[in-house]
Amino acid sequence: MARRIMIAGNWKMHLTVEQSLELARRVAQGLDRQDVEVLVAPTFPALYPVAQALGGTPVLLAAQNLFWEPEGAYTGEVSAPLIKAAGASHVILGHSERRQYFGETEASVNRRLRAALEAGLIPILCIGETLEQREQNQTEDVLESQLAGALAGLQAKELGGLILAYEPVWAIGTGRTASQEQANQAHAHIRGWLARRFGDELAQGTRILYGGSVKPDNARGLLGQPEVDGALVGGAALKAESFLGIIAAA
Repeated sequence: MARRIMIAGNWKMHLTVEQSLELARRVAQGLDRQDVEVLVAPTFPALYPVAQALGGTPVLLAAQNLFWEPEGAYTGEVSAPLIKAAGASHVILGHSERRQYFGETEASVNRRLRAALEAGLIPILCIGETLEQREQNQTEDVLESQLAGALAGLQAKELGGLILAYEPVWAIGTGRTASQEQANQAHAHIRGWLARRFGDELAQGTRILYGGSVKPDNARGLLGQPEVDGALVGGAALKAESFLGIIAAA
């Protein structure tokens, strides 16, 4: 089954609204690939303005997180319905920085993912092992545990649009990148787990992105692997030239 490549840019806690608008416009104007799906994830303050700027372009929009309740007395949180109303179609969930700094667990990621699905948002679920876990040969166990927790209680029919992102924690923002073989092996294991849990049809149709210090000079090799369906890009997504370079390499 052919899976369309996706190149997604996670802007994290960078860029003012004005800077976000400029970057979004430059990405949209420089995009000349119709066979690659492109997505950007700005900060919450920039979400609606960027949605307006990208209107009429093929560039998709994601939020970087959400809270599981649709509304209520939850100061500082943003719900799935609010994100969708702001113009986003996707949301990043379970990023390792959320787990590391904000105490997110498999149970809380599961609640967020369910809220996203209920609101009609497409989740981009991040999973990945730490350096210590890889050195102790625990990578596959960690990935299976994260998948099982985040997708607990869900059925294949609910997950048709799910996107996964394998992001080894030791390669995020460190300049280190998993080798092409390491990335492909991890993706293959993830797809095998999906097949065993949800069936081969879902497994073969689910896109699995790689994230972790992806740059224009290493993108072609990573994206050329048979099990790698795109990239979730961090630092290199903050400059139009480097982000478009990754897209060109797909």
